[in-house]
Amino acid sequence: MTKYIGAHVSASGGVGNAILNAEAIGANAFALFTRNQRSWVSKPLAQAEIEGFKTLLVERGFEPRYVLPHDSYLINLGSPDEETLQKSRAAFLDEMRRAQQLGLTMLNFHPGSHLNKIGEEECLDQIAREINLALSMTEGVTAVIENTAGQGTNLGWKFEHIARIIQGVDDKSRVGVCIDTCHTIAAGYDISTEMGYQFTMDEFERVVGFKYLRAMHLNDSKKGAGSHVDRHEVLGEGTVGKDFFVRMMHDERFDNIPIILETPDPSRWADEIKWLRSL
Repeated sequence: MTKYIGAHVSASGGVGNAILNAEAIGANAFALFTRNQRSWVSKPLAQAEIEGFKTLLVERGFEPRYVLPHDSYLINLGSPDEETLQKSRAAFLDEMRRAQQLGLTMLNFHPGSHLNKIGEEECLDQIAREINLALSMTEGVTAVIENTAGQGTNLGWKFEHIARIIQGVDDKSRVGVCIDTCHTIAAGYDISTEMGYQFTMDEFERVVGFKYLRAMHLNDSKKGAGSHVDRHEVLGEGTVGKDFFVRMMHDERFDNIPIILETPDPSRWADEIKWLRSL
């Protein structure tokens, strides 16, 4: 069984630097932002940067399918506000195109928020329509929906929300899911116990299906089950607890996907990766 583990590393100074930063922590997978995640519009990737990234990826022994670009936090594909939706649509398409240019196979994103202005189902259906639009204008990149903690009016914290979005996507081969462990427990799926772990995984299979699992964000949580608060913690030092990570490392359903740390202390990433592999 093979686990591909890394972290969401910095791409400061150019996307190629993310590869070097991942290598430095002993990773064989990684996540990155391909553009400034705090602005709506970013300058296009230069051809030299694209070629350099692809070359370095091969040189350093990383496979594109274990690289997980993450889109901007500004994007809300479920926005009830027309102006925000237009901006989100353009930015999401740009993110998908960047992933395609870099030869990557996925784009990870948070589904969206209804802001109490439209109903949940209407919002989820709109997100599916926006995914369809982006997929129709790109090739080879899968839209990977991340489950959320359910803060505020964010959708995607229930597996049913994710299933509803997938149901509305025309090309099912290009939609997938990233399970974030901090978000999972915060949403009320108590994965800290043996029973809770089994229940959650059974529920995910029943409602969504492991065939859609494309990636994982591996985080402990500062807050407890059902808190709906998104606060990541160092592995084994939060409410998810060490036992979960032992179970996950022995669970072959999580083989051959990028498993990405977003824990709060980058100086500990190398040790966290080493510890996971020791399990």
